[in-house]
Amino acid sequence: MKGTVYRIAGPVVTVIDVPTKMYDVVKVGKEGLMGEVIGIEGAKSTVQVYEDTSGIAPGEPVENTSMSLSVELGPGLLTSVYDGIQRPLPVLLEKMGDFIERGVTAPGLNREKKWEFKPTVTKGTKVAGGDIIGTVQETHIEHKIMVPPTVSGVIDEIESGSFTVTACVCKLTDGTELTLMQKWPVRKPRPVRKKLMPDTPLITGQRILDGLFPVAKGGTAAIPGPFGSGKTVTQQQLAKWSDTEVVIYIGCGERGNEMADVLNEFPELDDPKTGKPLMERTVLIANTSNMPVAAREASVYTGITIAEYFRDMGYDVSLMADSTSRWAEAMREISSRLEEMPGEEGYPAYLAARLSEFYERAGSVETLSGVNGSVTVIGAVSPPGGDFSEPVTQNTLRIVKVFWALDSKLSQRRHFPSINWLESYSLYTDALADWYNEHVSPDWPILRSDAMEILQKESELQEIVQLVGSDALPEDQQLTLEVARMIREYFLQQNAYHDVDTFCEMDKQYKLMKAIMKYSDLANTALEGGAELEDITSVKSKDDLSKVKFEKEFDEKLNTVLSAMDKEFDAIRGAV
Repeated sequence: MKGTVYRIAGPVVTVIDVPTKMYDVVKVGKEGLMGEVIGIEGAKSTVQVYEDTSGIAPGEPVENTSMSLSVELGPGLLTSVYDGIQRPLPVLLEKMGDFIERGVTAPGLNREKKWEFKPTVTKGTKVAGGDIIGTVQETHIEHKIMVPPTVSGVIDEIESGSFTVTACVCKLTDGTELTLMQKWPVRKPRPVRKKLMPDTPLITGQRILDGLFPVAKGGTAAIPGPFGSGKTVTQQQLAKWSDTEVVIYIGCGERGNEMADVLNEFPELDDPKTGKPLMERTVLIANTSNMPVAAREASVYTGITIAEYFRDMGYDVSLMADSTSRWAEAMREISSRLEEMPGEEGYPAYLAARLSEFYERAGSVETLSGVNGSVTVIGAVSPPGGDFSEPVTQNTLRIVKVFWALDSKLSQRRHFPSINWLESYSLYTDALADWYNEHVSPDWPILRSDAMEILQKESELQEIVQLVGSDALPEDQQLTLEVARMIREYFLQQNAYHDVDTFCEMDKQYKLMKAIMKYSDLANTALEGGAELEDITSVKSKDDLSKVKFEKEFDEKLNTVLSAMDKEFDAIRGAV
């Protein structure tokens, strides 16, 4: 099925005389550039090409593969680095060096490497889509080989041994052959039995996230923020520390130097749970800002499809998309080339629908095989000038349930993570309350609520402070400002590059918050009893509390500080 190029407008090419269906993959020009059909009108088909189209001329040949854009799913995904259409970048590097040439392709999975397959079912077993037929040990993660969702039948033959991803390991009675690898179209969500209510938090080790604005496993979150406010570092912290078995990191339209940092740093990081390299449970998709714009549009679908595949094995997966604004900009560029009617700020009218389709693929689910798995999607948004009223941020906020608002003023004050506690929110707190009661402490929700109340009061008092200074306030309000400062500096501030402080488990978070609130209670009681404010705010244990979070022997040091605090306040009360 061959045709010819009729018209070219950047990555959008019109082809004629080739029968196509929507989302068919076609090869354009003499170099066979990969593209996808996104519109059909009579004999003309509109194709978005995933590579640079400069030099392509009308009349060049076009070939339809009659397949939609699909990813290869199987052993070998973990530790891989792909571009937006699942071409393995290390393989392309060997072929052509640092710059990808046009028309060059490579399979997503290694065709030569052999994997040790161990069957978990026997001849005569009836299987359906999603059922697990065996396992392959891929890194420290057990890769479960599943029946493709659209296949069912009775097993006629199944073998154990070493196989490549394309070799037949199982044959059904109807002649269907199953391999270690399966393909799945990226724009089509993989089916599940049912979606479940998210009731377990994604523990990230970041105090402001876990403590004040938690996201559930299978939930959705957005991190909007202006340039330089720490989106990428926050995303990388989540990728490193979130308690999921598999991490998918999509660098969508990010600067090349930022993506290079990720690619260099991740292989050297150790997984805190296993002590092995973090890359062993990570798939990286690198689509930098100088790569073709159409491949950027496809990269998030490639990432979410790989995430759904690991979810179907029963794993918890976290997906970081950095950033969805660049993805939306790619849609805007393609939409303008298609001469579609522009919506707000030039974005296509279907922007909200596309964002919804992407975030809707997150969720905690019961898979086709009856096990539970989840995909948590965390998308960074890069609003121009930090303007949260722009369309991508606003449409994202309508969909996601957690909003972590980055603030450039906080980053300028060197407060990291620079998440604004007054603008951020989480709609999962009620759903996760039972988990926190059982696994942390029944009084955790009260501590959280008290901390938020103090921070809100501080915000209200700041306007007065800016006019007349803090000394003009009543002593109880001055004490509120001091406790709020402790919450901000001792609890909310966290050093991503400190060996100890980079990750803070929930028990440590609870004890640290409890200690700050203990000081607050003791201080307020002493103030009401007639003690001097200066004596209350100058206790040495208060300053020692700020250093405890950096200590390896946290419990021991904290107990010492709390004992000293009791003695100091006893002395203050005795002097009244």
